[in-house]
Amino acid sequence: MPERIDFWGIPHTWGPPEVYAYGIMGLASLVLLFRLYQAVSLWWRLGRSEKRWDQLHIRVWRLIKYAIVQVRVLSQRYPGVMHIALAWAFFVFLWGTILATIHSHFITFLRGNTYLIYKLVLDLFTLVFLVGAVMAAYRRYIQRPRRLTLAPRFTYSLVLIVVIVVGGLAVTSTRLAVERPEWAWWTPFAWLVGQLWLSTGASDQALLNWHLGLWAFHLLSAATLFVTLPMSTMLHVVTGPLNVFFSKLDRPMGQLAPQPQTSAGEPLFVTSLRDLTWKQLLDSEACTECGRCQDACPAFAAGTPLSPKELMVDIRTALRRDGRTLLKNGNGSDKVPALVGEVVKDAILWSCTTCGACVRECPVFIEHVDTMVDMRRQLVNEGRMDSMLQEALANLGRYGNSFGQSERVRARWAQTLETPIKDARKESVEYLWFVGDYASYSTTLTDITRKTAEVFQKLGLDFGILYDGERNAGNDVRRVGEEGLYDMLVHRNAAVLSRCSFKAIITTDPHSYNTLKNEYPREVLDGRPVLHYTELLDQMLASGALKFTHRLGYTVTYSDPCYLGRYNGVYDAPRRLILATGCQLIEMPRCGDRAACCGAGGGRIWMEEQAVQERPSEARIREAVKLDNVQTLVVTCPKDVTMYRDAVKTTGYENRMAVKELIELIHAALC
Repeated sequence: MPERIDFWGIPHTWGPPEVYAYGIMGLASLVLLFRLYQAVSLWWRLGRSEKRWDQLHIRVWRLIKYAIVQVRVLSQRYPGVMHIALAWAFFVFLWGTILATIHSHFITFLRGNTYLIYKLVLDLFTLVFLVGAVMAAYRRYIQRPRRLTLAPRFTYSLVLIVVIVVGGLAVTSTRLAVERPEWAWWTPFAWLVGQLWLSTGASDQALLNWHLGLWAFHLLSAATLFVTLPMSTMLHVVTGPLNVFFSKLDRPMGQLAPQPQTSAGEPLFVTSLRDLTWKQLLDSEACTECGRCQDACPAFAAGTPLSPKELMVDIRTALRRDGRTLLKNGNGSDKVPALVGEVVKDAILWSCTTCGACVRECPVFIEHVDTMVDMRRQLVNEGRMDSMLQEALANLGRYGNSFGQSERVRARWAQTLETPIKDARKESVEYLWFVGDYASYSTTLTDITRKTAEVFQKLGLDFGILYDGERNAGNDVRRVGEEGLYDMLVHRNAAVLSRCSFKAIITTDPHSYNTLKNEYPREVLDGRPVLHYTELLDQMLASGALKFTHRLGYTVTYSDPCYLGRYNGVYDAPRRLILATGCQLIEMPRCGDRAACCGAGGGRIWMEEQAVQERPSEARIREAVKLDNVQTLVVTCPKDVTMYRDAVKTTGYENRMAVKELIELIHAALC
């Protein structure tokens, strides 16, 4: 039997193991830290300042939940299990190395049963890792989903980490083959591999020599990982958790960051990387290129130039290519391509519907929408937009609505009601109904608006409207990038609301709901709630104030509006109301926080049609038509009604699928 092997795996005659391990890994760590400093200092020094250090206890908890436990990663089964197997295994190996170091130099605690459990855990996670690696290889090279970036650097990273883990297994198994300890079964996987070594018939000395060679190779492989990590796809093991830690906490999802300002208090428009914040630059470095955002993006599915993943990759590429030049020469350098227009094309930015699906899907909390809106502001500032959008913005500035109609006819739909609606500017009301543009002006929607009023009246609600005092709430104006116009609309609406006496605002428009609730100055609402009509009616249903006299008996499906569901978490109220009307609800494949967008948001409803393979609204109709026995698509947004009723015509399903606003079902079940 050859000499005893140290805990680190080196024979005693070779001298202290730390001479080799610490020497090589210490040097590799210095290179790693220097390269990480270069990367981190670039986006930190280049980007604008932004406060992201508050509420540390919440940030630490979010780091544990999403970067270590990886809750969002697990939301998709196959890639989730695959990534968890790889990530948790490496996490265990890291702590295994740390514990071994503490045991060897500080506190001797890995002995007896503790040592056996330690060895068992490391052995089992070796198997877990290899299962994950096989799943990754199968997914990347056999399945080859469109959303993944199939670049050689991914292959390099995968091969390197497999080599490191297999090398560690080889080192442990040859050690077991040499020493043959009684506790070998506590490392069953390594023990089985060790039996393969013994089956070769090699002498103990030969096995020891193999062990030493494998140990040296394993050490060098780990050092290679350290040295190359900042330049490889493995960088995300650092930037991903950092991005999770610094993700936004102080703003609801439906609240955009305000337009930045210069030191002189003037609006700052994004023209270069220097105009983005350090967190926005970190977003690009944190992107793992998993493509989940791309899969969820309605614009990408339609065939537009927008891929949220490629947007981040383009910014990262520009950062690494041009960052140091910008630090040295500033924005005026003629050697650096413009961020907006050259690095990121105009058509990419105008394709976004701001539905937030990319943000919801991203496992490392990249904030794509905020960055795109920042760049849109520059396009609007330079007038780089299509003629339809220009006309809509001009109408909004002049008339307060995108239809270009006089404010005097905003409430014309109410003239045919038997009971007049109160003017909330003149009378005190419990509920101020903020009607919104589409519900007020669209001739295809005013019948629904009247039915809404009739339902409110039948239920005895004390409500009123602003008549010609109402202006567009500004949600989509802001997401188009016209911050100045948004501020003007807010000022006009706030001035009217400040003169009204009411206890709560209700609205049938999720876009108005979002901006009134999340973006209007607090003093405008003064603590008074903003409710979507489904929330109010659901409360009345629960209290018994809303009772239906007819059971409709339809089989329906429901499409969650982006700004009601994903942005504000209102999912259950509409569903409870649908069921209460006596309808059977069949859920869409994409529903809840993963519901598909109709394509109207972010000002897209005001823009010219793009050359697309299939509009988002048409794809949604085809999805609904495939459901068994479903003949009605229920929506709770005026823009959804507009988009989907048009889509059933263009897809040829007008006689197969009806699109109804939920209030129409409620009206029918009440009357």
